[in-house]
Amino acid sequence: MTPTRRFLGNWLPVYAFLYLGFLYLPVLFLPIFSVNTAATPKFPLQGVTLKWYAGLPHTPALLDAARNSLVVAVSAALLATVLGICAARALTRYRFAGRRSINGLIMAPLVLPEIIVAIAMLLVLLSLGLELSLLTVVLGHVLICVPYSVTVLTSGFEGFDRSLEEASADLGETAFGTFWRVTLPMVAPAIISSLLVSFTISLDEFIMAYFLAGTETTLPVYIWGQLRFAAKLPGVLALGTLLLVGSFVLLTAAEMLRRRAETRIKSAGVALA
Repeated sequence: MTPTRRFLGNWLPVYAFLYLGFLYLPVLFLPIFSVNTAATPKFPLQGVTLKWYAGLPHTPALLDAARNSLVVAVSAALLATVLGICAARALTRYRFAGRRSINGLIMAPLVLPEIIVAIAMLLVLLSLGLELSLLTVVLGHVLICVPYSVTVLTSGFEGFDRSLEEASADLGETAFGTFWRVTLPMVAPAIISSLLVSFTISLDEFIMAYFLAGTETTLPVYIWGQLRFAAKLPGVLALGTLLLVGSFVLLTAAEMLRRRAETRIKSAGVALA
């Protein structure tokens, strides 16, 4: 082993640990301060209490924002996943002119500044005569969620053995029947993973909702508005902790399902061979 490789082997774990600490350590303070008795986040803690969490269900504006966020997140997840299935299947199964360019356009929202995308979306929707509402928020969130959906679903379709579909066709099944009874069940974990990822992204999305929500606020917009009042900060910390835990659970489940989809498709291909 060369000295350079030895050096990298020794310091790479240290770098990874420092990077993760820099990235996630500030987030860990959120649940800590959310149980602080004092209304201001500071050390040492003056005491431990759950009253900030207990007060959340008794806030009508918060409940309305939560309901709006759930409606938007479910709608955006369903639409993004349906579009993702169509795009992922086309990109993995067929070779056509401009395939890479189309894939790049689908992934463009991941690299473009989100505020620019939100302003452009706002101008387009207003030019079409649409009033700002939860519907416009759903459209904006679908634009953001589709790239993630396509990424997850592409991994599910790429390893799929086409001979399974050919065998179904040989047995007399129609193209739609083959897709419904063979393809979709095999990639079902990837589809569920796409739904969970899209739901989580939509639930946490702020910029699109801020520009497109109009008078109907979502949870991130509600949290932004509450930050102007110092007395509301403990409740915001408690709500942020719940969102953080929920997002972590959903993304973990999505990753587990994505890996299950890859293993299932590979196993089916080996068994058929």
